[in-house]
Amino acid sequence: MLHGSPLAAASFQLSVFSKTAVNHLFDNFRSEVTRNKMLTRKVFQFYGARPDAGLILKLAPVRSIFHQMDRFKGVDSYILSGALRDIVNAAITLKRPLLLKGEPGTGKTRLAEAISEDIGLRLIRWNIKSTTRAADGLYVYDTVQRLNDSRFNDRDVSDISRYIRMGKLGEALSAEDQVVLLIDEIDKADLEFPNDLLFELDQMSFDIIETGEHIRARQKPIVIITSNSEKELPDAFLRRCLFHYIEFPDPEMMETIAAVHYPDLQKKLISRIVARFYFVRRQHELRKKPSTSELLDWIAALTAGGIDVAELERRLPFLGVLLKTEWDIAAVGRLNG
Repeated sequence: MLHGSPLAAASFQLSVFSKTAVNHLFDNFRSEVTRNKMLTRKVFQFYGARPDAGLILKLAPVRSIFHQMDRFKGVDSYILSGALRDIVNAAITLKRPLLLKGEPGTGKTRLAEAISEDIGLRLIRWNIKSTTRAADGLYVYDTVQRLNDSRFNDRDVSDISRYIRMGKLGEALSAEDQVVLLIDEIDKADLEFPNDLLFELDQMSFDIIETGEHIRARQKPIVIITSNSEKELPDAFLRRCLFHYIEFPDPEMMETIAAVHYPDLQKKLISRIVARFYFVRRQHELRKKPSTSELLDWIAALTAGGIDVAELERRLPFLGVLLKTEWDIAAVGRLNG
């Protein structure tokens, strides 16, 4: 709310085109204007009514911030909450990595694809494994290839840069245009992996030791990092990230998600499938609860099998699509009759 704030008076004076109020607004925009779009619309109306070179310079940062804070709007194929959309735009504006946590199958990886699709940027995927090293994400010096070339004398080996292979992070930082970088499942790597990335993610630059070349991002990438919480991440790493936990969708949102993927299915059938899905998830004996992606696969299996609402009431077909351990299938199977 603006009442009682330093910008309240500025908001009032803008209605009578007070240049002093605009100056006051600019001096305080970092603390309040980014949280009040109504006030900013008044500023832009004022600017349009009274064009002035000085005002253009003063309002440019405000315009830029609001352009960034509304850059990601979402795509039809990815249902997201307002809070998730806002934190993505905050990460874009602040040029900070966004760390996403949540149950497997809640759409963490898919979000990076949605950002890439919506903004029109190339997506670079760095899929992390237990053996992944942070240094390999920057670049690899192919000494074996250089040795082979020197042995067989079929190319000039004096130019070391020919043997530098960019990793996924190096590719993102050296790109001519802005890209979306997905660092997927960072918690699979060893405990030192996040710490080894601190400098490069903070500075958005790195050195190629073999050539002495310094690489600095021309356009800082939009960095999305996902974690399934298999390991705790270091505090120093967390301080450099924005964070969002993607809650598992409630039944209403899940119906919306299912309808997006299966627009030709009757609403009654989707509602019943989703209800039975949540019935399965509520079973306390489950060791691994089914995820959104498994629900979508289950819908495909049910429709292919011609299962209708009446049959769903009697039994739960194709349990192996939803559940992935014999313990869970046996537990639900007892309820399934």
